Amino acid sequence: MQGTLKKMVSSLDDNQNVIYQLPVGDQLLALNPLIGQTIKITHTGTISCSHCGKKTKKSYSQGHCYPCMQKLASCDMCIMKPETCHYAQGTCREPSWGEQNCFVPHYVYLSNTSGIKVGITRHTQLPTRWIDQGATQGLPIFKVKTRFVSGLVEVALAKLVADKTHWQAMLKGNNEDVDLNAKAGELIPLIADALADITKTHGDDAIEPLQEVIQAIHYPINDFPKKVKSYNFDKKPEINDTLVGIKGQYLIFENAVINMRKFTSYEIVIEA
Repeated sequence: MQGTLKKMVSSLDDNQNVIYQLPVGDQLLALNPLIGQTIKITHTGTISCSHCGKKTKKSYSQGHCYPCMQKLASCDMCIMKPETCHYAQGTCREPSWGEQNCFVPHYVYLSNTSGIKVGITRHTQLPTRWIDQGATQGLPIFKVKTRFVSGLVEVALAKLVADKTHWQAMLKGNNEDVDLNAKAGELIPLIADALADITKTHGDDAIEPLQEVIQAIHYPINDFPKKVKSYNFDKKPEINDTLVGIKGQYLIFENAVINMRKFTSYEIVIEA
């Protein structure tokens, strides 16, 4: 199978097990059945921008050429740090894109990855967001009316809990389950003043507290690596190794792991 990579597609079955597929060009490769088998993946040397399709020597912002990375709103810093949104200043790179993607409901959530962390995502991206980060549990705690507001809430919570996943720790094993509802009950009163300030500025409908059930997530993994080493197509274009598991956007092989999302837009040949 040959084609350009995109991030792995994931879904949950009725038992909360993650089912993975790898987009290779226009085809989808079912990955779960390949665990325990030797897989050969070869990067052909071609990288094509995921937006404009032009060939690029280097990938920026997960699969873009440099010009697209510079002009697209989806590649702007405010995507990573929503609290820095500059739409109101009239400087959004693509105002219509911002209106469609940022001025829509978002969730603020707690998840259990390498530890308890806070995060945000659009209302359409759960549980995908949790799966992509390798979370074994997830819980939405607020529904907010815009991405900017979600960033403000996240900043307040990030003073109390982590807002990033330590990917090496996440790949070494699963954390013990945590009562995320109880944790939310501890954290929310501590940011009451910040929430009041946000609603005062952005309206009483800006933040909606939620009472949700914790989502459990189980990954297809036979073995966790004791020491996490990474494959990198930019340094070594070929992987020939036994697949032992999948977690987040990582394929876990016997000898190293690879973040497939990092290599979006790379053309590969995969043999299994």
